[in-house]
Amino acid sequence: MSLDQYQQTQTTVERPREMEYRAFSKVTARLIEAAQKSDDERAFINNAVHENRQFWLALAQDCASDKNLLPLETRATIVHLSRWISQYSREILRRGDSIEPLIDVNRIMMDGLAGRAPSDDAA
Repeated sequence: MSLDQYQQTQTTVERPREMEYRAFSKVTARLIEAAQKSDDERAFINNAVHENRQFWLALAQDCASDKNLLPLETRATIVHLSRWISQYSREILRRGDSIEPLIDVNRIMMDGLAGRAPSDDAA
């Protein structure tokens, strides 16, 4: 099976929530890895924060679309969170603030996508 066929099959089989969970998992894993880096590895940290911010921007853009089927209140909350993520990310890049709050928000979103109550370590 070629890579294109595999990706097409994966897209057809995977539900939207599963795809979103996987995307959150990927950016969150990068943030966790970045949180363990020293300031000497600032480029890695900055890239992880930037990737997370871009991911949230894409979520916000999707939620702003009339084609998005989520309830309006949920969409508004995601847009609001995206704005916070963007502002807080600037503080990380500018002042070296902790990445942990970004990880916590992503984990809470992942718990929701998985149908679980937020985990204790994300609160």
